[in-house]
Amino acid sequence: MHRTSSRQALGTSRWRLVGKLRFLYEADAPEAHRFRYGLLIFDIATILFIIVTSFLPRYKVMEWVDIAIGLAILADFVARITISRTRWRDLAHPVTFADVAAIVSFLAPVVGEGIGFLRILRTVRLLRTYQLLVRLRADSAFFRRNEELIIATVNLSVFIFIMTGFVYETQRWTNEDIRNYVDALYFTIAALTTTGFGDITLKGTLGHLLSVIIMICGVTLFLRLVQVLLRPNKVRHPCPVCGLQRHDRDAIHCKACGTILNIPDEGAV
Repeated sequence: MHRTSSRQALGTSRWRLVGKLRFLYEADAPEAHRFRYGLLIFDIATILFIIVTSFLPRYKVMEWVDIAIGLAILADFVARITISRTRWRDLAHPVTFADVAAIVSFLAPVVGEGIGFLRILRTVRLLRTYQLLVRLRADSAFFRRNEELIIATVNLSVFIFIMTGFVYETQRWTNEDIRNYVDALYFTIAALTTTGFGDITLKGTLGHLLSVIIMICGVTLFLRLVQVLLRPNKVRHPCPVCGLQRHDRDAIHCKACGTILNIPDEGAV
C-alpha cells in the first residue's frame, strides 16, 4: 500500500514537472517568452565565450566554466527530449547531433574545447521556432520591417562562424598559418568572397574540401544577403485571391490580380 502511494506520488510529481517544462518551452505567456529569450541569450553568450577563449591560454578556471556550460546545455537537452511528442524523430534530427557534440565538448575538456562551436546551430533553431518568430514579430516593429534581411544576415553569420570553427579546429595543429580564431576567420572570409589572397591556405584533402564548401555555400548565402539588401523594401502580405506575398508598403491593389488589399499599417516610422 505504502509502495503504491509512493509510486503514485512520484508519477504525479513527474507529470507536474513535464507540464511545467512544456509551459516554459511551448506556452504563449510572458513567463514562457522570457524563459525562451533567456535561452537565446545563453546561446549567444556561449558562442562569445568559445570565440574569446580561443585567444587565451587554457586556464584551469575555463575547464570549470566549460563543465558548468555543458551541464546547462545537457539540462536543456534533456528537458526538450522529455517534453517532445515525437521523441525518436527529434533524436534523429541533425540539430540533436549538434547538441550532443556541444555537450561532449564542454563536459570532456580532454577532447578539446573546439567542437563546442557547433553550439551556434542552436541559435538558428531557436530563431526559427514558430513561437519565437511570432514573439519577435509581436514585440519588435523593427524585426517585422526587416525580417528577411535579419534572417539572411543570421544565416550568413552562422555559416561563417561554423566554417571558421571547422577551419580552426582542423588546421591549428598542422598549419602554422592558423594560430587563432582570427586567422581562421580571415581565411574563411577571403575564401567566401573568392578574394583568394593566398597568404593562408588550408593543407591536406580535408582542408581543400573545406575551402570548396566555403566558396560554394558561402557565395550562395552572400548573394542571398545582397539580393535582400538590393531588392525594394516591400511588405509581406498574402493576396487573398492569387496568393502574391510581397507588395509595396502603400499598395492598395494587388499588382498581379488587382484585388483590393488590406495591409495592416503600423504607422509612420
